[in-house]
Amino acid sequence: MFGGDARSAARAADGRAEAEAEDFAGAFVSGARSQPIAFSSVPVLLGAALFALGILLSHWVFQSLAISLAAVLLLFLLTLLALRRSSGRVVLVPLAALWLCMGLLCAEMEPAPPAQRQLLSYSDGLSRKIVGRVIRVDFPRPTDTSASAPGAQAATSVDLAVETVEDVQPDASSMAPTQGGVRLSIYNAPAAFGQTLRCGDLVAATAQLRPPERFYDPGAWDYAAYLLEHGIASTASLPANRLSVIDRASSLSFPCRLHAAQAWAAGRIDGYVASRANLLMPRPLRLTAQDAGMLNAMLFGDRAHLDRTLRLGFERTGSFHLFVVSGLHLAVLAGLIFLLARKLRVPEPWATLLTIVLAAGYALLTGFGLPVQRALAMTTVFLVARLMSRDRSPLNALGIAVLALLALHPGDLFQASFQMTALAIVAIGGVAIPLGERTFMPYAHASRNILEEGLDLGYPEHLAGFRIKLRLLGPHMAGVVGRPGMKLPAALVRWVLWCCELALVSCVAEVFMVLPMAVYFHRVTMLAVPANLVSIPFVGILLPLVLAMFLCSLASAWLALPAAVAVAALLHLTTWFVTELSHFHAADLRIPAPSHLAIACVLALWAFAVWAVRRRRAVAWAGIGALLVAAALVLWPERPLVRRGVLEVTALDVGQGDALLVVTPDGKTLLVDAGGPIGGPFAHNSAFDIGEQVVSPYLWSRRIRRLDAVALTHAHSDHMGGMPAVLRNFRPRELWVGSNPPDPAYAALLAEAKNLGIAVRSFHAGDSFDFGGARIQALSPAATYRPGSAPVNDDSLVLDVRYGAASALLEGDAEATSERAMLSGGEVGHATLLKVGHHGSKTSSTSAFVLAASPAMAVISVGRRNPFGHPRREVVSEFAEDHVALYRTDLMGAASFFLTRRGGISADTYEAH
Repeated sequence: MFGGDARSAARAADGRAEAEAEDFAGAFVSGARSQPIAFSSVPVLLGAALFALGILLSHWVFQSLAISLAAVLLLFLLTLLALRRSSGRVVLVPLAALWLCMGLLCAEMEPAPPAQRQLLSYSDGLSRKIVGRVIRVDFPRPTDTSASAPGAQAATSVDLAVETVEDVQPDASSMAPTQGGVRLSIYNAPAAFGQTLRCGDLVAATAQLRPPERFYDPGAWDYAAYLLEHGIASTASLPANRLSVIDRASSLSFPCRLHAAQAWAAGRIDGYVASRANLLMPRPLRLTAQDAGMLNAMLFGDRAHLDRTLRLGFERTGSFHLFVVSGLHLAVLAGLIFLLARKLRVPEPWATLLTIVLAAGYALLTGFGLPVQRALAMTTVFLVARLMSRDRSPLNALGIAVLALLALHPGDLFQASFQMTALAIVAIGGVAIPLGERTFMPYAHASRNILEEGLDLGYPEHLAGFRIKLRLLGPHMAGVVGRPGMKLPAALVRWVLWCCELALVSCVAEVFMVLPMAVYFHRVTMLAVPANLVSIPFVGILLPLVLAMFLCSLASAWLALPAAVAVAALLHLTTWFVTELSHFHAADLRIPAPSHLAIACVLALWAFAVWAVRRRRAVAWAGIGALLVAAALVLWPERPLVRRGVLEVTALDVGQGDALLVVTPDGKTLLVDAGGPIGGPFAHNSAFDIGEQVVSPYLWSRRIRRLDAVALTHAHSDHMGGMPAVLRNFRPRELWVGSNPPDPAYAALLAEAKNLGIAVRSFHAGDSFDFGGARIQALSPAATYRPGSAPVNDDSLVLDVRYGAASALLEGDAEATSERAMLSGGEVGHATLLKVGHHGSKTSSTSAFVLAASPAMAVISVGRRNPFGHPRREVVSEFAEDHVALYRTDLMGAASFFLTRRGGISADTYEAH
């Protein structure tokens, strides 16, 4: 009855082996299917937490290598003494302090990234010859669609390790040895250029080296620091004919081999897209250039050619992790390899070794970035622990991996990818899986191998009864669909419960991800759970299909066709679903980062939840409540950081552009312009949006969630380029405009405002109104003004903002013609603060206009090393002669001015901090 004969016993053993392999494969996706654990069983995790705390203390509070080393030695001796003479509990005190001090010591010993002062000293904009080795090269592919405008040519990006640079003197020049990295953007490259340059080549180039653009605003992304972490000190742009190969590389370095492997693999996907086999397929079953960008990002971590609009849709729905090769992708691949090996009867030790080797090979093919390294470390730890029959706790495995990674690179603790990987494992292994094991997952386990009656004895009575009921339903289904129907009830139950587990994992993970998403991305993805319920199974199905397509394409595009058709259908279906979700305005919520106090409270609530879900039912419910409270703390709106009772005007550093934040005495917020690409290094880089990466982070640093109004002075891109992102992120109630020509970009902005429900108000000279305790009057353009066919500076909407005896005159880019019109209308009076017109150009700031305004202070919004020579020397000299305190964003960064009702003014700059 219970399968007592040898054949039944063998079948039962095979069933247990298959179930074990399937459980293992599933453990990589959902964390691990294990019984609830206590903190006493995760000592390595606690040690890793103390180690990380030591790194934090070194970063924020304490920095002394000698004291850290002495403390580690002393605590090591105390720990040994406690082990010999005291109880187990007493030794925990010096042991915990030892872990913490070891974190301090490792952080102090980590070398800082080289400042590369030598190369920076040559980054002065002079045309110099440089000689160096190519360490990275990224050619635009035939399928590339990332050009910033129709007809624009994508540039080739090349990183050089500079060996010598031309030292230019007034009477002579010579080649001087130096060290440092430079990133070149090469344009006008011929079609064959990609075949003439490869990683490792020694090349010579004539270029104007410049330091990477840096925006001196609180909260703005530090592009220069990012490049410095990757060994890049300077940047330059040059045509292809100014670069030549001196010597071919005789052998490739390891980084070059990694990059070449990644480029080769991505090129195979591009090759299939361009093949005749693919082009003959109907549109729904044909892979496109956009699809190639998605697949290369998903499979090989190459996101350089990912369509920006599509990327935004996945970001808004919280499913962008599909395009970041990390734990999920490596886990799915490792689980599939191990499952296949075990089904082929490969012994477990050899299956483990095969899984690690192939997973490592795949990690190398993706470029071996830090997220992949961490995922590979976690996979290896889990596999080895499983082979040694140790407790397969994902939290302990996390502790081992964290210790290994932080010991090598303590600075990784401050990387968003590291923190989010660790948090995801804590969420899944520490909360979701224990909750599942205490509720419905035992029924999923019990539904396996349902026809093996001998396995019933290994289950508790209620689960054994559950198996019997499923088995009794089998004959009824078999009468309908045949013999496979015997297993169909159990399979349906298992799939339903697997979906429940996926929903639980997604919900818990998203609750944990609220904090890092708010801190690093200022985003809360409201539709992340339904998006991930589709996207996570999508990865599990699509990844093996894409791998099969890739491997088959190595032989023939026609051989890869069946897998590619399935990939195209699944990819288009999922893309359509995510895109439709992203169209909802509630898809994502943009918020400021919470305060440090709120973050500390959230961390404490998480720790309580991990502890509580393993306790009795009432305490477990309290743990679930703690997670919800933690999420609420992140989302809870805090008061904006503004000064009440004064008029504030802050000129942001947005390079060669304008962006002003006006805060009225009653706390209302107005943003005048939002910067843009003209005059900066990102003019042709569609991946950089100054509104998203400079202006918005500054506003979030002030804890501003919504703007009351946004004003566009005129439709030039250095004023309007960042505005679409600002409108989406802050949903202002009103958009103020003047008279602008029917420019396509301006029309698109108005359409965006209408789509977001933002009221558009048009102002002309003479219009005035109260706004948050201040009086705003438009001085230009005149009501009779008619713009031309293209935007010009004199289209500028000029605003005078008054508060009592103080006023701020905001000129935009108004030039002499507009200034004379304002003077003739008698509308220009004394201004406490003047925002100088057109970045300090000599075409603005006429003597009569400055004399009429007679400002106490003036500010020029201007880009460093701009090609226009702004601000002009004569304009600066005029303000100096008039004894006007002049502030410049290129020299001082963001500058804030505070005007009092009695006409007083004070200033504060980013440089001062």
